[in-house]
Amino acid sequence: MASAPVPRLDGAAIQIKNLLYVFAGYGTIDYVHSHVDIYNFTDNTWGGRFDMPKEMAHSHLGMVTDGRYIYVVTGQYGPQCRGPTARTFVLDTRTNTWEDFVPLPVPRYAPATQLWRGRLHVMGGSKENRHTPGLEHWSIAVKDGKALEKEWKTEIPIPRGGPHRACVVIDDRLLVIGGQEGDFMAKPGSPIFKCSRRNEVVYSDVYMLDDEMKWKTLPPMPKPDSHIEFAWVIVNGSIVIVGGTTDKHPNTKKMILVGEIFRFHFASLKWSVLGKLPYRVKTTLVGFWEGYLYFTSGQRDRGPEDPSPKKVLGDVWRTKLQF
Repeated sequence: MASAPVPRLDGAAIQIKNLLYVFAGYGTIDYVHSHVDIYNFTDNTWGGRFDMPKEMAHSHLGMVTDGRYIYVVTGQYGPQCRGPTARTFVLDTRTNTWEDFVPLPVPRYAPATQLWRGRLHVMGGSKENRHTPGLEHWSIAVKDGKALEKEWKTEIPIPRGGPHRACVVIDDRLLVIGGQEGDFMAKPGSPIFKCSRRNEVVYSDVYMLDDEMKWKTLPPMPKPDSHIEFAWVIVNGSIVIVGGTTDKHPNTKKMILVGEIFRFHFASLKWSVLGKLPYRVKTTLVGFWEGYLYFTSGQRDRGPEDPSPKKVLGDVWRTKLQF
């Protein structure tokens, strides 16, 4: 399909009807985007670019929509491994205008974010050092892009912390899927906050909140999977997840990207593999329209024989989804 105007890594995306709003992300490790591009599924075109607020984070965002308003929560401000912000914003997609929102109590990287039962829920992510998993869980009542309360409420902590997870509401349950503990950190003393490798643990855990407001453990993913926060859609009572990252290579310790499309059938609580992507890729931005599954952006593998990451992409692909 028509390629995105720019390549993106660790960007964000929200689908509203036939439009995919694609936000921010790294262009390169030293350059971050600060605008929104819009993809139209109906005519396979990109257009309508507009700027983000100057104070808004550029990657590792928490994001969700009610169908008109898009809530944007915290994230990393700047390139390399710079610090997070607690700032939050709301985008009105009818006018493409921004408003400030109640800041999160503390900054977070890539928190799990979702609207559930009239409240905006934010949980997990990485703490201010970019590596330590956060367990905190907050919520605030919202309606039509406005907060109905003056401050965030503390909710039951998530059983396992960390960033880069899918957070989904299905059948009036709140699910948090996959993710990792640990992440790259800024190299001590580096004037550009140069990213430095740290130990990471990718996991396959799935947790659910329901009427009891206690976290329940559901069957795990077919394999550990991270960098999937905007890599999912709901189709016919199933959650479909596209790509990601998994456990590191046992010998080289290099990151291994995921090339599968996973399905979680919620009624039976069973996972399956629907198919394969054209290449392994992480931080995909995913949509579904008129029977077709789409993904764009992310970082792909080095080739069929080397699953480690290389090129940051702006490609758009689609496939007919049948199950």
